[in-house]
Amino acid sequence: MIGIVRAAALAVGVLAASASFAASPASAASAPAADGVRLLHERLKIAPVLKGEFEQVKTLKGFRNALVSKGEFLVARGQGVWWHTRQPFETTLVVTRTRLFTRNPDGSTGDLADAQAEPGVRQVNELIFSLLAADLDALADKFSVAAQPAGAAGWTLVLTPRDANLARFLVRATLAGDRDVQSVRIEEARGDTTLIRFAHQQPAAALAPDQAARFQ
Repeated sequence: MIGIVRAAALAVGVLAASASFAASPASAASAPAADGVRLLHERLKIAPVLKGEFEQVKTLKGFRNALVSKGEFLVARGQGVWWHTRQPFETTLVVTRTRLFTRNPDGSTGDLADAQAEPGVRQVNELIFSLLAADLDALADKFSVAAQPAGAAGWTLVLTPRDANLARFLVRATLAGDRDVQSVRIEEARGDTTLIRFAHQQPAAALAPDQAARFQ
């Protein structure tokens, strides 16, 4: 379950690149928070499919040198995330509604977990697809949501876990951007931090056939 939650924390960062948050009712957020969320809805682009590149810098507590990885990602609403690391080693993580799995360079796959075998996977995937669907009501059940403007076109969004199980591993996720999410900072309870920067993001209306095959 620990590995699944940490995968979820990474997925939050990945999915943030395509998430656009709708205004929430008063029951889900305070008036100032709702105003900030509405601002994000106005400033973020909404794309059913988004691809781009990333650089991830992970700092481990007690270690001087950070771990740096680079690669490309693909996010498809309703389907999931394809996260391909090119450097320093080639690996591919795929998150769908029911599975977390890796895809090897030869095309073979290896399941990390599935929803039927591991109940925690369903919770992770519900979180993932709440982000993809911009379902702030669902997110508000597990996170305190704080959004505010930054300059003429920018914004920041802080997600702090309400859910006790998530809070055991994740302190907060901080997103920043303008028309696209530019960076995500993930702070873990054990003291590790991950900073993900996104670049060359390209929206699309639908998946191409070869892209759809990446989720199978």
